[in-house]
Amino acid sequence: MKNLTVENILKVTNGELIKGNEKLECANFSRDTRNIQRGDTYIAIKGGNFDGNIFWKEALKNGADCVIVQGIEFDKEDLEDLEDFDNKTIIKVEDTMKALYKIAEYKRKINNIPVVAITGSVGKTSTKDMVASVVSQKYKTLKTIGNNNNNIGLPFTILRLKDEEIMILEMGMNHFGEIHLLSKIAKPNICVITNIGTSHIGNLGSKENILKAKLEILDGADKPTIIINNDDELLHKWYLENKDSRKIIAYGIENKSDIMAKDMILEQEKSTYKCNIDGKEIDVEVPIAGRHFVLNSLCATTVGITLNIDSSKIINGIKNVELTKKRMDIKEINGIKVINDAYNASPEAMKASLNYLSSFKDNRKIAVLGDMFELGEYAEKLHRLVGEEVYKNNIDILVCAGENAKLIADEALKNGMKKENIYYFEDKNKILDVLKNETKTGDVVLFKASNGMKFYELADRYIDMLK
Repeated sequence: MKNLTVENILKVTNGELIKGNEKLECANFSRDTRNIQRGDTYIAIKGGNFDGNIFWKEALKNGADCVIVQGIEFDKEDLEDLEDFDNKTIIKVEDTMKALYKIAEYKRKINNIPVVAITGSVGKTSTKDMVASVVSQKYKTLKTIGNNNNNIGLPFTILRLKDEEIMILEMGMNHFGEIHLLSKIAKPNICVITNIGTSHIGNLGSKENILKAKLEILDGADKPTIIINNDDELLHKWYLENKDSRKIIAYGIENKSDIMAKDMILEQEKSTYKCNIDGKEIDVEVPIAGRHFVLNSLCATTVGITLNIDSSKIINGIKNVELTKKRMDIKEINGIKVINDAYNASPEAMKASLNYLSSFKDNRKIAVLGDMFELGEYAEKLHRLVGEEVYKNNIDILVCAGENAKLIADEALKNGMKKENIYYFEDKNKILDVLKNETKTGDVVLFKASNGMKFYELADRYIDMLK
């Protein structure tokens, strides 16, 4: 593995060395002075409401060997006052954000290892976790932590590279151009698109535009292997139009694909199916329930096959996957199952979670649902569609909070759900009072909403209340 030097950074950023050593090796990078480690390089990020440049001295005092800043005027007297920083390095650039992109892109270039990039409207993080679990059975693997999948998180993930043999990078977006930027930095060899849903449709206007934005994942790739969910309507159409001109591998359950699940059995705690790998029919066990996790595992299998990983290791990676917290995090406390799936939400994710909740045939099913964000003019229609799904899935009790969540409650009522089984509050904290009075042993309680609603905090508080 090749590390960067100050000299490299100066060259790729067109930066100015204010003081310090051009030969200094920069192995670790940070943007937060609160967790600076000795020897780190601090990149001062300036955002809309925060300017990390004002903390450059604090970064050096806390142990950083090098700081990269913008907009700081250094005069001779100022530098002479830095007696405690004699062995420190200061680099000034025009724009630290652009410098971050250039530095990460350069580190990717000098460490020419395979990069798997993953995007999609729903399930990016859980798919990444599944793929990384499979890949790590053979290769030392660096993966995106949590959902740090934006223009800051992805470059810093690349800069964490040490002696890993492969990178698994998640790519998120809200607007056109964002995945284009990430792809240009990461230059992926394998590009994965999990699905095209309605997340961010308020920004992009249509599912067709969302597909275009997701396809930006190809912009930085040179003749990549493309892996797609062939059961997704728009991806299936794109696959049929492009399969003869591009290297595309399709996975799916319904549509005929290269990698498919057969004889699928969906249970409350897990799923099993058969899959043909290298000409052999293999039994696969997914330790997380839900049809969507079967698709995630098929994606991971496809990546594993592409990287020449043995079927036994692929199966083991799927069976032992550990998901990022707050994604289908299931706990049973005093006979009540709590499903904390509240890190984020979209209409498709809501539908999948409600479908899973409905699988508990012998239990009373309680759905605690909040607003879905970034739906724009489609917000009313899509929240009402969730209300229909609540009724279709035979949910026993619906508890909602949020400006648009009242539309979920209203539509569930219109479809035939009994009024006495529907609760709506403007104040989400009142939800806990209902749950305290309504829930009993044997119940299954699902929490689902967009991240900004912070329903995951409600789920944690409810779990504490049950203990």
